[in-house]
Amino acid sequence: MNERDLRNQIADVKAGRLSRREFVQRMIAVGLTAPMAGTMLAHSGVAFAAESIEYKPTKAGGGGPLKLLFWQAPTLLNPHFANGTKDQEACRLFYEPLAGWDADGNLVPILAAEIPTKENGLLAADGLSVTWKLKQGVKWHDGKPFTADDVIFNWEYSVNPDTAAVSVGSYRGIKSAEKIDDYTVKLTFKQTTPFWADAFVAAYGLIIPKHLFADYIGGKSREAPANLKPVGTGPYIYVDFKPGDSISAKRNPDYHQANRPYFDTVEVKGGGDAVSAARAVLQTGEYDYAYNLQVEDEILTKLEAGGQGKAQLTVTGHIEYIALNVTDPWTEVDGERASVKTKHPFFTDPAVRKAINLLIDRGSVQKFIYGRAGVATANFLNNPERFRSPNNKFEFSIDKANQILEEAGWKKNSSGVREKDGKPIKLVFQTSINAPRQKNQAIIKQAFQKAGIEVELKSVVASVFFSSDPANPDTYPHFYCDMEMYQTTMPQADPQFFMNQFTSWEVASKDNKWQGRNVSRWQNKDYDETYKQASSELDPVKRAALFVKLNDLVVQDNYILPEINRRNCIGLKNGMVANKSGWDNDLWQIANWYRET
Repeated sequence: MNERDLRNQIADVKAGRLSRREFVQRMIAVGLTAPMAGTMLAHSGVAFAAESIEYKPTKAGGGGPLKLLFWQAPTLLNPHFANGTKDQEACRLFYEPLAGWDADGNLVPILAAEIPTKENGLLAADGLSVTWKLKQGVKWHDGKPFTADDVIFNWEYSVNPDTAAVSVGSYRGIKSAEKIDDYTVKLTFKQTTPFWADAFVAAYGLIIPKHLFADYIGGKSREAPANLKPVGTGPYIYVDFKPGDSISAKRNPDYHQANRPYFDTVEVKGGGDAVSAARAVLQTGEYDYAYNLQVEDEILTKLEAGGQGKAQLTVTGHIEYIALNVTDPWTEVDGERASVKTKHPFFTDPAVRKAINLLIDRGSVQKFIYGRAGVATANFLNNPERFRSPNNKFEFSIDKANQILEEAGWKKNSSGVREKDGKPIKLVFQTSINAPRQKNQAIIKQAFQKAGIEVELKSVVASVFFSSDPANPDTYPHFYCDMEMYQTTMPQADPQFFMNQFTSWEVASKDNKWQGRNVSRWQNKDYDETYKQASSELDPVKRAALFVKLNDLVVQDNYILPEINRRNCIGLKNGMVANKSGWDNDLWQIANWYRET
């Protein structure tokens, strides 16, 4: 589909000759997601058409306890520090954004009174501003009113560099946030912004109260008591939190949606492993929900036979990948390991990186580990399909890897380990403790050994590995090893935020308390400039081409080695009704969850 066809179809929707639903379906057929199609229509003056969320209970409460399992245990409850999905999910019990994404790609108002469009005059045609009207009568859990001041404060809080917020990528493009009145905020962007529904929307849009965090902005951000005792506007109120272990919450009797929430209490249990979590929902029915069931598919299928629940899979942009450290993790400079002032002793040789890429058996990882829950890929950006590059393929070949290393002068020594200039290739390869990942590590180690590369495998408990604790050297953003493997999620249907994790201004370092999203420290000037172009390009066809280029720049340098495009796999006990979206957190509509009786 070319640009002219696209514009004609949008005109047909506006004129009533084509239904909105049919337009969205056509866009999905050519590789767009429903949210992207919806955003394009919104830019053209066609309002979102979110359908009502299914909800049968006629009164709030009475549902008893809701029991959730997070085998990757939440460690904090401030959404601006939630660099792991499990922390984002936990925050969703208490905090809310202005809007979220439904399964059909419509923006659904949550703390907003309505969704901005050109028709209602809230969305600027030039892509330079958007105005949000807030729902009135919303209270924080301590009884204070939610107002425009809270919205503006969250922008100021996130972009303050000393706050070291992981959400800063969603807010950095805002030039000003103007209070029109107590319930209206106008955001003006620094440049044309095609994806205006980023700040204050979905996972990175959760809003914290100004009156409890104003004294803890900037350098004191980690000292706020509310970091561990949240006071939000959400459907559940904080009772207790044991980081890395459990969360207790109770129903918010003043919640701003009528007859909600259904459950009287929420119990979040963390820790353990994915198999135990799957068993507790699918086989024994002890829990109602299990998060991120990264379980070998063969095991998952057997557990489903228990008859207590089902695994639910959703297509996503999530990617399980291996990062090679651009910097030297074993040398300390100015009190910092893996400093950008250093270079890795082996990976600076492109031949080593290319050989390692050939030693990853992606096909076997899909076949014998992930099954229906993942697809082997050579691309980092896999969905929406329109943004998927056709230029990359993966190959597994130990022979070719050996040949490349031999020709590059890496010879095997008496121990069978390849070395050059007296430096043998010995690597430490870490990931989180998890059976599929350990099995994946073992497959890779076996191939590496056949190519003369010595590997020490390291596994870190998930609650530590995915922690944002700046004092813990075993977190994945510290990257104090040669290689590491984990999943990075794509929390929006638009790739702009997803791909900013390779920009030079997102490098994780001591200066930003390792909160930067560029964990590998890979930097490229062409990438930075292309990213800036994509961030302001309103034409959807040109914009897609720019994101394809970004993907190719990353993966073809062989520091970032994609493995599996993961499906979102959760466990739900029979009878549970949980509105789910592949473009937002699992708990985005936790206020509307209920149990069929």
